[in-house]
Amino acid sequence: MQQQPAVRFERLNKFYGAFHALKDIDLSVSRGERIVLCGPSGSGKSTLIRCINRLEPHQSGRLTVDGILLDDVPKTIRAVRNRVGMCFQHFNLIPHLTVLGNCTLSPIHTHGVMKAEAEALAMTLLSRVRMDGHAGKYPHQLSGGQQQRVAIARSLCLRPDIMLFDEPTSALDPESIAEVLEVMTGLAAEGMTMLCVTHEMGFARKVADRIVFMEKGEIVEAVPPDVFFSSGAKERSRRFLSRIAQNE
Repeated sequence: MQQQPAVRFERLNKFYGAFHALKDIDLSVSRGERIVLCGPSGSGKSTLIRCINRLEPHQSGRLTVDGILLDDVPKTIRAVRNRVGMCFQHFNLIPHLTVLGNCTLSPIHTHGVMKAEAEALAMTLLSRVRMDGHAGKYPHQLSGGQQQRVAIARSLCLRPDIMLFDEPTSALDPESIAEVLEVMTGLAAEGMTMLCVTHEMGFARKVADRIVFMEKGEIVEAVPPDVFFSSGAKERSRRFLSRIAQNE
């Protein structure tokens, strides 16, 4: 029997007033699949992944996450968010809490995990992103790359089945970008289902199972990296890659 997809979009549409942000999106993401979404600014990439945990509600079509048909019922939204972790462009760490406090806040206060258990898990995951030595520090004492690695550990503390990354390196310097991409590559190697909005094409070529190229709210193509980075890609994708190469 065929395994149920981790995420399934079926003719999904999203509007902001009269603006049609996502147009009849059809996309199925298998469990353990790594998807990189790219495209020009305003193409709908971030909106698409933010629909997955209902940060952005869709107006028509169907969206199924880990077998749950997503609607506007609070219980359904909570069930989906318990399965989906997300890292944003800006780290959104709570400034008055330590690194350890940021990682344990939601498990303790939202999910009822005992403090000792939450702290033990947090330390394991901070070690995984090489931040266990900074557990007692506050966000302002960390570099941007360190804060983003803490943000990833914080998301993993909820034991998600799916991880969403919304341009996680766009606000970082080159050294910090390398640190964060290394962590994300490790997650991919462990089989985590991932959807990542990024323009880091080296990462996409190395890690992605498929690259989804978007423009004007539509999916232009969703193909393996060896197709996307070849003459087999659609003309619009090739022009996008050429522009990125000119800016590097």
